[in-house]
Amino acid sequence: MALRLLRLAPGSVSARGFTAVVAQHLGGIHTSAQAQRQYGPLAFILGDRTTKKLTATSKVITVDGNICSGKSKIAKTIAEKLGMKHFPEAGIHYADSTTGDGKPLDVRFSGNCSLEKFYDDPKSNDGNSYRLQSWLYASRLLQYADALEHLLSTGQGVVLERSIYSDFVFLEAMYKQGFIRRQCVSHYNEVKKVTACQYLPPHVVIYIDVPVPEIQSRIQQKGDPHEMKVTTAYLQDIENAYKRAFLPEMSEKCEVLQYSAKEAQDAEKVVEDIEYLKCDKGPWLEQSDRTFHHLRMLVQDKLQVLNYTTIPVYLPEITIGAHQSDRVFREFLELPGRKYSPGYNADVGDRWIWLK
Repeated sequence: MALRLLRLAPGSVSARGFTAVVAQHLGGIHTSAQAQRQYGPLAFILGDRTTKKLTATSKVITVDGNICSGKSKIAKTIAEKLGMKHFPEAGIHYADSTTGDGKPLDVRFSGNCSLEKFYDDPKSNDGNSYRLQSWLYASRLLQYADALEHLLSTGQGVVLERSIYSDFVFLEAMYKQGFIRRQCVSHYNEVKKVTACQYLPPHVVIYIDVPVPEIQSRIQQKGDPHEMKVTTAYLQDIENAYKRAFLPEMSEKCEVLQYSAKEAQDAEKVVEDIEYLKCDKGPWLEQSDRTFHHLRMLVQDKLQVLNYTTIPVYLPEITIGAHQSDRVFREFLELPGRKYSPGYNADVGDRWIWLK
């Protein structure tokens, strides 16, 4: 992933990764982990079983489609009607939003990439395009782990906007448009190969099929000056990747529902279609409490989740030097509430530190 060669946190340089590394490497009572009821082998031995919590709506549903296809609205509606948890699309600052004070961190600590810059200059020679895609994949990986952790821990189903399984459509479009090099594609595919296999795919994929001309019209109506620079060819390549690679691949692993823009507006019909699905294929059917236990242990350890993204290969787009990584890490430690574990930082008002 982007900036993956940071000295103390290989492969995990998000705010969440930084925090975990600090907690592990700095000694003393200030950095002792807070007493939290975290799931572990003992809980499993004492009878904490995932299968006991699963219901008819304990499903992973992902909503996919091109840019401005209406994913957010339908995903939120599905979650509300089925009593599931909605996960908005993971962006550059996903890790920031789920750690610390929840505020976006400076670009130096969030992949050193920019979506706006990608829209403005996708062929920028500083490697921003692949750095962005690599970082977004890591963000989606974190979110997918969070979603699985929630389902396995509570039994409540989850609805996500895109996932690690569909993220590659943007990579393919970038490559076809000449925004990234072949070496970047190889690196991405290798990272995906060793990460996606660790998780269970969605039970249901919903694809909203909106023609590219309509997508462009929506983008213009939205009025984002950066997004308005997206070309027709790029949008068409995204659609092609969805239809020629993603949907055929996912149809072998899970249930796939496709809707036109008009059909997707009928949320009641979409929910009804989901409820009629048997979900009688895919690896979820082969799981037991023991396999759920191992998966749950993985997804709750976010540092381990991100460590799977480490591939020992040099790529100018995402590799940084030791001196730069050390400087960025030290600057991160100076941020409010980031030097020690949550609850042990006096600079943000934490009290009774020595008694914890």
